[in-house]
Amino acid sequence: MKTLLLFCLLSTPGYASLLNKFKKDYTNQPKQFEELKKNTLELKGKAVSTLLNVIKSSDFPDKNRWAAMFLVGRIMGSKSKPFLVKYLEHPNWVLRLSSLKTLLSLSANEYGQEYATLLKDKSLLVRSQALDNILHFKLRKYAPSVWNMLFDSKNYYQSKTKGNVRGHIIKEVVKAIGDLEYKTAKNSLLKLAVMNRYNDIFPEIEYSLEKITGQKGPNGSISKRKLFWRDYTRK
Repeated sequence: MKTLLLFCLLSTPGYASLLNKFKKDYTNQPKQFEELKKNTLELKGKAVSTLLNVIKSSDFPDKNRWAAMFLVGRIMGSKSKPFLVKYLEHPNWVLRLSSLKTLLSLSANEYGQEYATLLKDKSLLVRSQALDNILHFKLRKYAPSVWNMLFDSKNYYQSKTKGNVRGHIIKEVVKAIGDLEYKTAKNSLLKLAVMNRYNDIFPEIEYSLEKITGQKGPNGSISKRKLFWRDYTRK
């Protein structure tokens, strides 16, 4: 944080002007928004104090606060990580998400526990990004936390006709179990593989079984592939 404070002490040329530019809504002005980000990067460390003010204040549009977070990461590099990680607990889901993405871009693989905690976040987008961070850094230690997402009601939605329905993130979670080589889940996945009620996520179940067991399922119909995994359980 000492480095961050030093950056903040630097005076920003045109501070008020830059701050006012970040107050604008660029929803229908993508070129101007890209130009703002480019000009901010050119200021390097001298823009940090402005960017911190943007991030910390709800007076600015969420999109601009998102951009400011990422720009702090670009300008300060790994030195910004202690600052960014604090925003993983921010009440605004946009800032939690932008912090996750910025930490990912900085190869911050040391915050596995923080990422695992966000697998239970209220925001679906934040949960999905936390999962992506864990997968990207191959943080196998947190595979049990990923597995627990299958039992989190937030990852399902209620349908008037179908009742409790699996959200799309469930497919991501099942595949992640294989990518993280969570062998503890093997027997459970084998049971799910042969049950018709899980046909909608069978490709993901089979993907993970292949990753965990080292066995390659046959080509062909789902029925044929289900028989393969049923027979595998009897070996």
